[in-house]
Amino acid sequence: MSSRRLPPLNALRAFEAAARNGGFTAAARELNVTPAAISQHVAALEAHLGVKLFRRLPRGLELTDSGRAYLPGLEEGFATLAAATQALRGRPRAGRLVVSALPSFATGWLVPRLPDFRRRYPEIDVVLRSEWRFVDFAREAVDVAIRYTKEPPANLRADRLLPEALFLCAAPVLAQGLRRPADLRGATLLHDSSIGRSEPRLGWEPWIELLGLPRALAARGPGFSDSSALYAAARLGQGVAVGRSVPLADDIAAGRLVRLFDLELPSGFAYWVVAPKAASEDPRVAAFRAWVLDAAHAALL
Repeated sequence: MSSRRLPPLNALRAFEAAARNGGFTAAARELNVTPAAISQHVAALEAHLGVKLFRRLPRGLELTDSGRAYLPGLEEGFATLAAATQALRGRPRAGRLVVSALPSFATGWLVPRLPDFRRRYPEIDVVLRSEWRFVDFAREAVDVAIRYTKEPPANLRADRLLPEALFLCAAPVLAQGLRRPADLRGATLLHDSSIGRSEPRLGWEPWIELLGLPRALAARGPGFSDSSALYAAARLGQGVAVGRSVPLADDIAAGRLVRLFDLELPSGFAYWVVAPKAASEDPRVAAFRAWVLDAAHAALL
């Protein structure tokens, strides 16, 4: 397709922002236009392409199959444009970049990939803060954060990084004896004692009910207040855990943990890279954001 036949850039930006933010209103805030303008741009894009990208529902928007298929390519394209623009402007200024992230995400996903960032940007020294709480950018010396949430704070620049799926997992030596859900009756169940009501599927009760096993099983087994320790125990063969697709991606790929029963549930949460809007174009922040989005896209391939 020649460049003359490409859709207008504003229409592409409007669709990508609406799909990433889950609605026209949030996209309008990000792009500093009205929701009506976002709606008009999306309608124009749909007319240009000859397909519907969203279903307009009473309670919001839902991507069509065409919209879901179109979005990853656009996200990759905008990330490439951002990286190319940054390269044209020159290298990011040297200095520290303070990144806040959940401990499980930091240990399981980010730290193994940071050497690549260091190779690309040797002038930027990443200082990683592993913490559960949301940081206060106005009061704390943090440049960018990666957070696990359903909806990112509206007052920040937020880019959706990775979705999360849940599954049951165990070390290979233990998984050999867990061929059927009924085999869990004799297994040790590892519990994440830090979860709250917002994430019930990280607890055992929904899984025990889904598998049709006695409810009493859900109360058995040791608990861990830190999911990094929980997954360390699972890798050592100490029991079965409710696994999370992002922090355990490398463990699953390397065979250190095995998914059980071909069963997966969406968590409803996702990882987002967030920063204050005023600081989001800081060359160091922009470089990290473009890099981590590119790394996340590669992880999904």
